[in-house]
Amino acid sequence: MLSQTVIRGVSFEPALFCAPLAGITHSAFRRLASEFGGCGGFWTEMLAAREVLKEDPKTSPWLKRSATEKRVIYQLMVRKDDPVEEIVARLAAAGADGVDINLACHAPVVRNVAAGSGLFEDAAALAEILGAARRCWPGLLTVKIRLGRDEPGWESRFEERLKLFEAEGVDAVILHPRFFEDKFKRRARHELLPWATSLTRVPLIANGDITGPETIARHPDRFEAAKGLMIGRMAAAKPWIFAAWNEPLEVDYAEVWRRMSEYIRADFPEKQALGRLKIFTRYYARNFKFGHHFNVAVHNAPTMDAACEAARAFLDRNPAINPDPPLMGIA
Repeated sequence: MLSQTVIRGVSFEPALFCAPLAGITHSAFRRLASEFGGCGGFWTEMLAAREVLKEDPKTSPWLKRSATEKRVIYQLMVRKDDPVEEIVARLAAAGADGVDINLACHAPVVRNVAAGSGLFEDAAALAEILGAARRCWPGLLTVKIRLGRDEPGWESRFEERLKLFEAEGVDAVILHPRFFEDKFKRRARHELLPWATSLTRVPLIANGDITGPETIARHPDRFEAAKGLMIGRMAAAKPWIFAAWNEPLEVDYAEVWRRMSEYIRADFPEKQALGRLKIFTRYYARNFKFGHHFNVAVHNAPTMDAACEAARAFLDRNPAINPDPPLMGIA
């Protein structure tokens, strides 16, 4: 693992990044994970670009940041007619360390408005949006992508997109080496990373099924050309994963969940807070041998207070720990 990487003059130490995760990488989660340390940069969850204009950078759980966060890159779901200059200006006011364009999300609600994977496939619209972003944003500009559609000729289309990124001044590409249709049902194709890095001069950050240093140790040659590693779902289950990358870390599992509930309650209205806490618990419960009971109890709670009481009842029993939380089945 790189101890440091520099992209467009921005230094990341270490070159370990937290991936954008829907419903997870809001201000409360980033605060929690950053308090453990070890994360070189956080990507926010995907933000609808137009909605950013309605948010207050000082109070919005999507935009605000804590003092413990080293670097925050704001990921956007951008559509062709979005006012990119205004949106980027709002992110600059929030203190963004970078702007990322999501080109990977294949959810129908995103694809149907020609964003995410839909934008990846529309070369003309993609060039227009990236060009607009580059003209008004002098800082770090990244894109997050997958391999494209799983159909004949995908390799040449993938290479064409990398050349487009070069032409439009993209500073780094985060590659999750799955096809759009794979979602999380098939493994990430890490064996394709060396090939992908050979196609472009733009730095590549590896993402997908990276669950800890053991992932890299199994096939170090696959990751050696990457400029950094991005951890997604395992970070949601183990917010301390960055701090524990190089050496074991003693964790009070009950206290971590309590702090997460506290931070979410502080940042969100009650109804939204409960929803975000349930999403977090879906991942966090995988740390326990019988964590499905924990997840169901919180999921069925009608209020934040009830959720906290259900969690306390489970965690006070000192449940057995899964050292390697299984994440299968979590989309």
